[in-house]
Amino acid sequence: MKAGVIGTGNMGKVIIEALIESKAISPSNLIITNRTLKKAEEIKEKTNVHVMNSNEEVIRSSDLLFICVKPHDVFRVIEENKDSFTEDKCVVSITSPVSVDQLQSIVSCSCARFIPSITNRALSGVSLLTFGNDCTEKWRRDLLELAKHISTPVIIDENVTRVASDIVSCGPAFFSFLTQRFINAAAEVTEIDQETATVLASEMLIGLGELLKKDIYTLPTLQEKVCVKGGVTGKGIAVMEKELGDVFEKLFQATQEKFADDIAETQSQFGV
Repeated sequence: MKAGVIGTGNMGKVIIEALIESKAISPSNLIITNRTLKKAEEIKEKTNVHVMNSNEEVIRSSDLLFICVKPHDVFRVIEENKDSFTEDKCVVSITSPVSVDQLQSIVSCSCARFIPSITNRALSGVSLLTFGNDCTEKWRRDLLELAKHISTPVIIDENVTRVASDIVSCGPAFFSFLTQRFINAAAEVTEIDQETATVLASEMLIGLGELLKKDIYTLPTLQEKVCVKGGVTGKGIAVMEKELGDVFEKLFQATQEKFADDIAETQSQFGV
């Protein structure tokens, strides 16, 4: 199977590097392009993938197509080359505002959505999959198997796309922000230096992940085990309960509002 990637920005690059490192696809079977070809050429220098000069060349040369451009650019890429998406191919959007129904409205091949996470670069974390009604069983199996090489794939319904993406794809940025604030506060309030606090916090997160991965503790159980009644942890959690308030409810409200705007734009393009 030959896989094509159109768009080598942050997430396109993550997918390319993860597929190669996991040996899911050999570099010789990976074909890429980008609006700025220099970025694609830089990836080629490190990985030995094939670089094409145009989207059309990538589409014609590939069986599986990952469209890794901005949401409002997906329609243009597909519409300009819709005759090249023959029935035997599978086209995959990696952006949440573009639904599989929208893809199916303009091409006759199998369609799917694959929402990656930056954690997939470490061959870890979750990827989100949604298949079009007309997606063949073969392509469902092949894409699921491919996703397993770089992640834990989870098949989701359209109605939870945004919140699932917030948790899986945006989550690393959200929790990185919280962790950085945690580190900054430690260095500001106490005598610990920034570098040491960063090492301690990073290793703590890695250890926390291992506890959850190995099912040693659940999140509620972790709090119970660490939080001794009347102890230091309890004091800290009390502050968090008071100060955080409804920050996460507001976070999800904001992302849902932005999602509604993005959907309105893609619907105006696709007509569905």
